[in-house]
Amino acid sequence: MNHLTLSYSTYQHILFSWIALAIIVFLVLLKITAPYGRHSTTKWGPRISNRLGWILMEAPVLLVLLYFVFTSLEKQTIVSWIMIGLFCLHYINRTFIFPFRLRTKGKSMPFLIVGSAIFFNLMNGFSLGYYFSHFADYALLWLTDPRFIIGIALFFVGMAINWKADGDLIHLRKPDETHYVIPRTRLFKYISCPNLYGELIEWLGFAILCWNLPALTFFLWTAANLIPRALSHHQWYKEKFPDYPKERKAIIPFMI
Repeated sequence: MNHLTLSYSTYQHILFSWIALAIIVFLVLLKITAPYGRHSTTKWGPRISNRLGWILMEAPVLLVLLYFVFTSLEKQTIVSWIMIGLFCLHYINRTFIFPFRLRTKGKSMPFLIVGSAIFFNLMNGFSLGYYFSHFADYALLWLTDPRFIIGIALFFVGMAINWKADGDLIHLRKPDETHYVIPRTRLFKYISCPNLYGELIEWLGFAILCWNLPALTFFLWTAANLIPRALSHHQWYKEKFPDYPKERKAIIPFMI
């Protein structure tokens, strides 16, 4: 199936513009905390349930990426299938498993946040999907390249940190409890947000193992979203708990 054809130069310009927007969003999020989760507020318009919101937010990136991939099967190689599979592994968990693990009964998020995330993930699905359907050209030897080996190791280390930290947060409280408590397990001893730290490592690894512009762009956008989020979480913990450990950092041990 033929898609709208873009030259690689045009495609690059689109992604460079997307990176520029990530920088702007990063600066905005340092000033304004996105109003969902523990920072939820009723001031941002209509709301929908947390679980439905998560599914609606995360599903578009899978749908768009797989649309491009499955309409260009002749372009795909073993290497590109591994990359696509790793990306899908994260988002299958994030879309269809993680929302049903959350103890979010009665909680909601602004639809404005959901709509923004849908746009974000449509763009991410396009940038990666278009690359794999039009420009990717990985030889089998790429599997032995140090960038692939280092990147895939970082990806799985980051994923393990992310999943473990998510599990720790989910099980901090009993199912019928609604109060917040200070997490103290594993990397929580050093940072407030090891789940976000793990995701940063994961997508840094993905950018390295793919070694392409859309994967780098995705990592930069991830950092632009998660670092301000972690700083907000860290500040929230310090304000809510007078005994919050002073030695903890927000997202990167001993640094940030």
